Amino acid sequence: MLDYILLILSIILMILGIIGCLVPVLPGPPLSFLGIILIHFTRFAQFSSSVIITLAVIAIVVTILDYIVPVWGTKKFGGSKYGTRGATVGLIIGLFLGPVGIIVGPFIGAVVGELIFKDDIKYAMKAGFGSLLGFLTGIGLKLAASFVMTFYYVKELVK
Repeated sequence: MLDYILLILSIILMILGIIGCLVPVLPGPPLSFLGIILIHFTRFAQFSSSVIITLAVIAIVVTILDYIVPVWGTKKFGGSKYGTRGATVGLIIGLFLGPVGIIVGPFIGAVVGELIFKDDIKYAMKAGFGSLLGFLTGIGLKLAASFVMTFYYVKELVK
């Protein structure tokens, strides 16, 4: 009976992990990794320690990069700390506006932040684009990590 409870919880965590890659409030790859850990303790799947360690490292690295890449994108395109802070505020506000707000919010926030710093629309748009590119790169990294974990999860269940 416990095996089935852990199976159901692990399936929920795997689904939440993928959703969490798109919704910034949920930590996607760590949730997917927890799903792997739960299923590992059942009779349905047994991962080798090297797979568990590798997936743990992937989850940790991608989670850290998710905080670094948007800032890097903003700075790479010439943005300042105002653009970075604006992108963060835009992301928080965008959370209340649905999926489009989550994508557009950081861009608008970075542009507004840069306009506060320097009254130059071309400069602000470039920094905003960098923020958006960094944000989308972070989503891509998280999705790749969660899909890899989902692949190993499903592979273990069907063997």
